[in-house]
Amino acid sequence: MRNLKFLLLLFISWNAFAQQEPNLARYSTTNEKLKIWLAYTRKIFDAEDYPKLITAAEKGISLAKNHNAYLSRFYIQRGLGYEFTNNQYQKALENYEIAWKYARKARHLKTETTALMRLNYVYYSVQDTAKGKSLIKYIKQVVDTTKSDYTKSVLNGSIAEYYQNNSEYETFIDYQLKAISYKKLLKRDIASTENIGISYLQIGSAYTKMKQFKKAIEYFNEAKPYVKNSPYVSAFLCNYYLHSYVALKQKDSIRKYYNLVYTYPTAKDSLFINLSFANRSMSEHFADEGKINQAYDFAKKSVFYAQKSNDPDIIMEANTNFGKVLNEKGEHKKAIEVLKKASEKALKYDKESFVMINKKLSQSYAALGQWKEAYFYNEIYSKNNDEMMAQSAKQNIANAEARYQNKTKQQKIKYLSTENTIKNIQIEDAKIQRIFLISGITLVCIIGLLLFKQNQNRKKTNLKLQALNQELDEANKIKARFFSILNHDLRSPVSNLIHFLHLQKENPELIDEETAIRMQHKITTGAENLLSSMEDILLWSKGQMENFKPQFRKTEINVLFEETKKHFSSIENIELVFENPENIILETDENYLKTIIRNLTGNAIKALDKTPNAKIIWKACQENQKTYLSITDNGPGGTQEKFKALYDESEVIGIKSGLGLHLIRDLATAIHCKIEVNSKPDAGTTFTIVFKHIDT
Repeated sequence: MRNLKFLLLLFISWNAFAQQEPNLARYSTTNEKLKIWLAYTRKIFDAEDYPKLITAAEKGISLAKNHNAYLSRFYIQRGLGYEFTNNQYQKALENYEIAWKYARKARHLKTETTALMRLNYVYYSVQDTAKGKSLIKYIKQVVDTTKSDYTKSVLNGSIAEYYQNNSEYETFIDYQLKAISYKKLLKRDIASTENIGISYLQIGSAYTKMKQFKKAIEYFNEAKPYVKNSPYVSAFLCNYYLHSYVALKQKDSIRKYYNLVYTYPTAKDSLFINLSFANRSMSEHFADEGKINQAYDFAKKSVFYAQKSNDPDIIMEANTNFGKVLNEKGEHKKAIEVLKKASEKALKYDKESFVMINKKLSQSYAALGQWKEAYFYNEIYSKNNDEMMAQSAKQNIANAEARYQNKTKQQKIKYLSTENTIKNIQIEDAKIQRIFLISGITLVCIIGLLLFKQNQNRKKTNLKLQALNQELDEANKIKARFFSILNHDLRSPVSNLIHFLHLQKENPELIDEETAIRMQHKITTGAENLLSSMEDILLWSKGQMENFKPQFRKTEINVLFEETKKHFSSIENIELVFENPENIILETDENYLKTIIRNLTGNAIKALDKTPNAKIIWKACQENQKTYLSITDNGPGGTQEKFKALYDESEVIGIKSGLGLHLIRDLATAIHCKIEVNSKPDAGTTFTIVFKHIDT
């Protein structure tokens, strides 16, 4: 029996749930909608509502559009719907071919595997031999190149099925055993466990075709533990046991397995298939015993259940058996009518049955004295029987030749192995003679190698020490930078705070109540700003300890100006002005630039210590693809020699000088800007920070 559809579909089965249509409006993305809709179509498939599956798959196809992986799966679903809605194989074939195309485009191997499996089945069903042969060639290439155990398990099974359909049972068994070996490597669940059992069952079925029924039963016994939890498969297994025991004429087992078939609850289609199969086997049993009336009753039941199943393969087999019984019973006219019905499908599904049908038609017409018709069908019988026998003989010769070639190869391998052993002994003798020479050379090489390694290790150690010294030197430089930053950013606010406190303590009589309140407010504000600045600097310092490197990000100049104004809010007698009319935003390290601004501001404040109407102006502007930040004071100014540390890295200026120009120089270099200074005695000083414009 060829058409055990549910057995093949266990490869692509999913768990069944309620099939309520999902509301796609609840999902925002196309991918979510496709995922939910695909799960919905699988539930419909499990519920065996194939017309509904076709409609749902069509909606999935319209949703998927350019999503090749989903398109391939929805076309497979629609193909399954057509295949199992009255065996619309041509429509199913069209969908499987499209699914295969999209699966290859998406490089979705699992979906391609399913498409290839179904195409192999349907090409045989529509008798497209050329495409079937070409497909198997491609499937073999996939099996030879893929690393997927799942794909190898499924497609070896498909190759096996191809050879089974061509009655090449030994080749079928070889590929099916390969499929089983890969299935056993896969993660086990209920479906994969049952698939192993199904494969053993199919091998047993092949042995029944070869009339080796005891061997068939061995494989049915192998299948039993794998399918014990599936009533579907167990029912078919019982039927194959029954078929084998009928051939072996074991009456007790025949009755046992016939009764067992009726105990398994299965879906309607498979139930009718199983009942038709069981009653056909019983009909053959009683026909062999010469009990034609009982054979007739069971044959009639077999036809009844076959028609209920709506499966053309099962109907053909039931009618073939019924026609044989009618012929034996002497009802030749009715036998001819039934056998002709069976003949319409027999050539397509089972050539062996087709041969038997024409033989029985010839006998029935001969019994009625219609010799012309008897001769006609006998000619068809003889021709097809001769072809089948010739094919069988050809296959047997091919198998015998293959066995002979295999035996010859084994003998050649054995001879070559003996010859190889002798050569190996000779080689071993030559090796022993070379051992002493090689040993001396090896010893010298080892000593040289050890000396070389010792020298290399010494060099590596020296390099590591140099690297550690460089890291230590860099760490010291970083520490020095941070001490400089702390000194220049905190010295001025702290000294102002101490000045206020001394003034309040030592000369309280100089301060009236209003001034006292104002100074108290300034002291509080100054202390708070000092604390905020300390936290800011220390947190930055902690983050920069291991790698003193700038972190570039968009920085608002207005924010830096505001923080600088707040930092120096305790300064009296100096007017601080900040101008940024263009609201400039720079791509730079905020903390580096902030430190430069604070240091330049602190230096300007120190320079204005004895200047009346002291004023400091910070300006930000953009011109000629460059950004400029400048600080101008109206202090005493100075000569270019005074600012040499900005340009000469060998120049060192003491921290107490208040300039800290070496620190400004290093930080400016790090954030890719330069410092320009314009200063004249008694005319004030202007420092300009120049940034090259960077397109983003």
